[in-house]
Amino acid sequence: MVLIFDADDTLWENNVIFERVIDEFTGWLAGPGLDRAAVRAVLDGIEAANAVTLGYGSTVFLRSLGECLERVRGRAATAAERTRIAAWEAAFAGEHVELMPGVAETLAELAGRHELLLLTKGDQEEQQRKVTASGLTGHFRGVHIVPEKDVATYEELTRAYGLVPERTWMIGNSPKSDILPARSAGLNAVFIPHVHTWVLEHEEVDPDDAKVLRLAEFGELVRHF
Repeated sequence: MVLIFDADDTLWENNVIFERVIDEFTGWLAGPGLDRAAVRAVLDGIEAANAVTLGYGSTVFLRSLGECLERVRGRAATAAERTRIAAWEAAFAGEHVELMPGVAETLAELAGRHELLLLTKGDQEEQQRKVTASGLTGHFRGVHIVPEKDVATYEELTRAYGLVPERTWMIGNSPKSDILPARSAGLNAVFIPHVHTWVLEHEEVDPDDAKVLRLAEFGELVRHF
């Protein structure tokens, strides 16, 4: 059996950091006639567009905040406003990641009886920093950082490793990037929802798809694999 793992919000916390910044940002920009929800809607639209052309990661996110401010306020950002946005970069710095409960021991057990791969998307340097900081790389035969996780990504990984789709499982929290494209590529999937999954990663997962296993916690994997 081959198990492919997503990283952000599957192995370690990630989007909660972005959500904390967004909460501060929307509170800063909200005012008469424009509440937090309205600011968030503008930001979501900008992030969706930038993800297509610029990719993912904190650098793109901070750029999106600047664009959102200028769109909401109808003018260019001031030097003070740019400085305030740049200060949020500190939220994404550091050489530490917070592993999800049960991840370390579960991966150690699964690696003893299955082949494990890691597949994550985003900025190469930023994602590699998190992978290294996690201390988990020894469990994986391969670590792959890609700009996007679509059907072609899973098909290429299948070819590269000579995977048997029926005996391969993609494990993650994102319907858009982990579950649906893996299924379209013929792989099985394990869906472990996360309360802070990025809104742009939300999609409907067919509740009748027998090739999708739904789990509440990461540690439950050892009872199925």
